[in-house]
Amino acid sequence: MTATTLSNLSTASALRFITCGSVDDGKSTLIGRLLVDTRAVLQDHLAGVQRQGQTDLALLTDGLTAEREQGITIDVAYRYFSTETRKFIIGDAPGHEQYTRNMVTAASSADAAVVLIDATKLEWKNPTHALLPQTRRHSLLLQLLRVPSIVFAVNKLDAVDDAALAFKHISAQLAAFARNAGLNVHATVPVSALKGWNVVDAAEQKSWCGYEGPTLLQILEALPTTAPDTDLSFAFPVQWVEKFSSSSDTSQGRRVFWGRVAAGAVQVGDEIKVFPSGQTATVAQVLNHVRQPETVGAGHSAGVVLDREVDVSRGDWLLSPGHSAGTQSIQATVAWLDDEPLVPGRVYWALHGHRWVKAKVARIAHRLNIQTLAKEDTQQLDANSIGHVELALQAPLAVLPFAQARVLGSLILVDTASHKTAGAVLVNPAVA
Repeated sequence: MTATTLSNLSTASALRFITCGSVDDGKSTLIGRLLVDTRAVLQDHLAGVQRQGQTDLALLTDGLTAEREQGITIDVAYRYFSTETRKFIIGDAPGHEQYTRNMVTAASSADAAVVLIDATKLEWKNPTHALLPQTRRHSLLLQLLRVPSIVFAVNKLDAVDDAALAFKHISAQLAAFARNAGLNVHATVPVSALKGWNVVDAAEQKSWCGYEGPTLLQILEALPTTAPDTDLSFAFPVQWVEKFSSSSDTSQGRRVFWGRVAAGAVQVGDEIKVFPSGQTATVAQVLNHVRQPETVGAGHSAGVVLDREVDVSRGDWLLSPGHSAGTQSIQATVAWLDDEPLVPGRVYWALHGHRWVKAKVARIAHRLNIQTLAKEDTQQLDANSIGHVELALQAPLAVLPFAQARVLGSLILVDTASHKTAGAVLVNPAVA
């Protein structure tokens, strides 16, 4: 590898993507194929994933003992590889319904997602066959979590009688589902993760399945990363308060407020207000993650020093003066992750940034039917359901709609007794 190539790798934007879909669709095998065919796996590592003389690609990501014993993915496994044009961070998300919370965690920070569809599980000879529920659920969750690019990969087509007909019918059903659900699907590609066809290298047969487009890796190399919310007004959740060991400078405060900029940018001289206290101050210093003075934008860590001593604690927000006031009533979409159902009247802890407040479920507006996409009346949301709810907060939060601001528009609900993460909440625009 040349010095120029090394330089290009160091500056290339890394794409963070996940693989998801139903159980045994071949997600771990696909990632193993990407790692092996891009030469990202050492020979001694390959030697350790042999079964009966054959390389088991899935074992390259299934690292937990329980995963290897059961042959399933339980937790999200992250792997890294690079090509001459780009770096990649892969998250292998579990397919079982009971591990949906792990999939949501991985998708919340992803730039793209590859949704695998196992052709052998579908009645592909029927042009109007139904997709698997987990394929639909994961796709809808990706849409809710604002994952910018979705790629459908139809896998195991090497194991069906008529690969071309199967791909034609399955891709048509996927296109209809995406159109009805409003999904941003970048491409649909036929692959064989086991044989390596159309993953890194093109299939051995020219125009396999009637497809002559790019391989999955070529598609991933061209996908954009998620743009931070830099065009919004400044918002900064305080994670840690550091006091200077000694300071004789009375022209500024003696504490540094550390965190990651959620929206906008901060520079010396900016006016800010503290939420929820409403106090105002001027930014005296801005430090980057290595403590060097620098203007810092959304998505990057920063230390902020104000021009005077102001009461600011972990969980408070530093906001631009024109930021909307906090609210104690939220209309939201929730992906319910707890085994205990969500019912009106229950109280949870809501975590927004680093701020904790009590949240009461005022009502459940409806549940989304993942098969028909219809809105259904319901009295509760069971595990892995998606619904719209109204939350009444004990104290105000400085939220924005999730469609407008990814960090400001998201929070989690935590069970007050078990301390389990119960739901992923995406704030909807307020109803006039």
